[in-house]
Amino acid sequence: MSQTPVEVLDTILGYLGFAVEIEEQERDGNRVLQILTHEPERLIGRRDEVIDDLQYLVNRVLASQEPPGERVIVDVEHHRAMRDDALVEKVRHLAQAVRSTGCPIQTEPLNSYDRRIVHNAFKDDPQIATWSPQDDARVKRITIKPRT
Repeated sequence: MSQTPVEVLDTILGYLGFAVEIEEQERDGNRVLQILTHEPERLIGRRDEVIDDLQYLVNRVLASQEPPGERVIVDVEHHRAMRDDALVEKVRHLAQAVRSTGCPIQTEPLNSYDRRIVHNAFKDDPQIATWSPQDDARVKRITIKPRT
């Protein structure tokens, strides 16, 4: 019997001793599991490592089910949504600099989730292209360059 994404996340957090409320939401065509708790800092982590690990675990469990479940985004008290918006705003400023100078600019090293956000922000932009190297590094820089 397959578990729903909410059940999977609730089970994991229950074993870790967290009392939470989980809301299912839709954002940009993705299912988001929003965790509401009195101790969000513990579920976010110092550099978002806890929230990233929770999302990874939930998606691994869902992928192992028969049939495989859809991928979900795990968020805590809207932290990830606010961080994603700030990241997109930051790279839009970089893209504006690329437009005005015509010279490529690199971002700071980003994890795979953040790189996906950046690539998706410019996928339909007629003037700006994004590129990241094909290697096994966990964090990589994205090059923002004029589209040719």
